[in-house]
Amino acid sequence: MMLTLLMVLPLLGAIALLFFPPEKAKPLALLGSGVTLLWTIWLFSQFNLSVSEFQMVESLDWLPVLGLNYDLGLDGLGLLMIALNTLLTWIAIYSARPDLERPRLFHGLTLITSGIISGAFLAQNFLLFFLFYEACLIPLYLLINIWGGEKRSYAATKFLIYTAISGAFVLVSGFGLLWLGGADNFSYAALTDTDLSVRLQVILLIPMAIGFGIKVPMVPLHTWLPDTYVAASTPVAIILGGVLAKLGTYGLLRFGLSLLPKGWAVIAPWLAVWAAVTIIYCAFLAIVQQDIKRMVAYSSVSHMGYVLLGSAAGNSLSISGCIAHMIAHGLVLAILFNLVGVIEAKVGSRDLDKLNGLMNPVRGLPFVSATLLLGAMASAGIPGLVNFAAEFAVFQGSYRVFPVQTLIGIVGTGLTAVYFVILLNRTCFGRLDNQRAYFPKVSFNEKAPALLLAVLIVVLGVQPNLLMRWSEPIAVNSIAIAPIQHWSIGSLFSDDAAS
Repeated sequence: MMLTLLMVLPLLGAIALLFFPPEKAKPLALLGSGVTLLWTIWLFSQFNLSVSEFQMVESLDWLPVLGLNYDLGLDGLGLLMIALNTLLTWIAIYSARPDLERPRLFHGLTLITSGIISGAFLAQNFLLFFLFYEACLIPLYLLINIWGGEKRSYAATKFLIYTAISGAFVLVSGFGLLWLGGADNFSYAALTDTDLSVRLQVILLIPMAIGFGIKVPMVPLHTWLPDTYVAASTPVAIILGGVLAKLGTYGLLRFGLSLLPKGWAVIAPWLAVWAAVTIIYCAFLAIVQQDIKRMVAYSSVSHMGYVLLGSAAGNSLSISGCIAHMIAHGLVLAILFNLVGVIEAKVGSRDLDKLNGLMNPVRGLPFVSATLLLGAMASAGIPGLVNFAAEFAVFQGSYRVFPVQTLIGIVGTGLTAVYFVILLNRTCFGRLDNQRAYFPKVSFNEKAPALLLAVLIVVLGVQPNLLMRWSEPIAVNSIAIAPIQHWSIGSLFSDDAAS
């Protein structure tokens, strides 16, 4: 029941909100998400780093005729993703405005979303994973459509359509794994034992890569993301970018690389090119944005390309780096979205042409400007902050396999510095507009989420082993279960590939 509680506790919190007045919704939601976060921290103390197998396994027959069982398990990858989910859920709830309309429904849907996403990261049955993967769309659609900004209905519908299509591609690959591999059920262990030819693995990997590529998202499947992130409220944007996007890269690692290694080796060069194009293209898109929230959204897509690049390389170092980068990306994106939300609330605009002088210590927003500078530096991979070690591991591991794509990725880090220098120069520096000379003060409650995230960004940057050590067992485990072999596209048409 230790893992089941990660789903039950948020659900109980959501139900409890029904029995209290609306003004108590936020404190109760913070309590529910806080208890779940503390439970996750306790799980770290119970996790054995020397064991590369799934731990704290829970198994229960559910619908064996469909190959669907309630199988849960935890490894280094899953534990880090659960920690990110529970932490950012608490941050998102804390960041919600005190004057929020229908707060019980908002916080209830947020808690339900967190529980469902935790279920996806814990599921060791492909069909169970798929159910969680699709179920989280419903509360997120409502969160975007009810509490979003301009064009929220359009953005929510676009989000729903794209991610539903993503699920369809993923499900096709899952059924192909079962039917063509001859497995008895959808459990991770049963699918691991299948022995498919290289040709079949590639055929199954293509729709899987497209499906998870929509969720990440990768170019050109990314067009839903800027509209959705911009329309979503700050707490929902934190969950979408900080947590939900990781379901795509998690799925590629868990079900792509590990279960279909020979096919992965064939398409890996193309995945690396896909990653490099995404990094550069979205970095240039970020540079030309006037809306700082949209700039951060494109930055998110660009940086998820590093995760795909490390995954494509398929060696222990690059995979450890890309897992660590998923956590770093979530933390940095959360602080950036949180600060953009504070700026919009205090200044009333996200337009670069209307923002300047926020670093002014008397009349501006000095704390927001300072932490925004920290978040920008972390995103650019400055040494001593959380992104640096993760990106360095990705580049060092991927350069051995894909030197050209890696060099393009390194150029992307330089472009990150370019668009964040533009953002900081236009918003934090310069003369303060005298017509709006005095902005409302930022209270401690408004500062608290950014303070907590800033501390984590610095601590995990100075001591990266606190993060990297948890990704090493799953990296070794993935390679041990699914050893990468050298194949080429031409090998698909040989007799060996068909056998």
